[in-house]
Amino acid sequence: MLATANHEVTVALPSDREIEFTRTFARPRHLLFDAWTQPEHLRQWMGCEGSSLTLCEIDLRPGGQWRRVMRMPDGSEHPFHGVYREIVPNERLVYTECYDMPAIGSPEWLTTVLFEEVDGLTKLTHSILHKSREVRDAHLQAGMEAGTIQILNRLDAHVASITNPA
Repeated sequence: MLATANHEVTVALPSDREIEFTRTFARPRHLLFDAWTQPEHLRQWMGCEGSSLTLCEIDLRPGGQWRRVMRMPDGSEHPFHGVYREIVPNERLVYTECYDMPAIGSPEWLTTVLFEEVDGLTKLTHSILHKSREVRDAHLQAGMEAGTIQILNRLDAHVASITNPA
């Protein structure tokens, strides 16, 4: 079931518990993988427009933990953390992700990011598997769809800046 699409990102609901974002980048997949897994890169693009990361820690190995705190333009801080389950360099990441806000129950989900080479381009598929349909729908209603599209656009701009520095 298709949730929405724009000229860059396709958003689908492949099951009752999943949200899937797909975007094709004219960027090498190893650079996209590096940008997704290295703190010095994540600090440059991760987060919605106007946000920044005040904390970014990564222990990139199966069983390794990661933590990020995103500061929004209004000054509010949003902590996230998780554990890497699977890492195939330049191809696949699987990790848990928890929005660490006890007031809303600290929802947790499983994230899978695929980096596939297709005709000289990189197809990135970012899948989120929730514990229930209700939790998935609440995540969507919270505005994460628009936020994820902004994040993917910022990722593209960042990787462009490393491949074509000014």
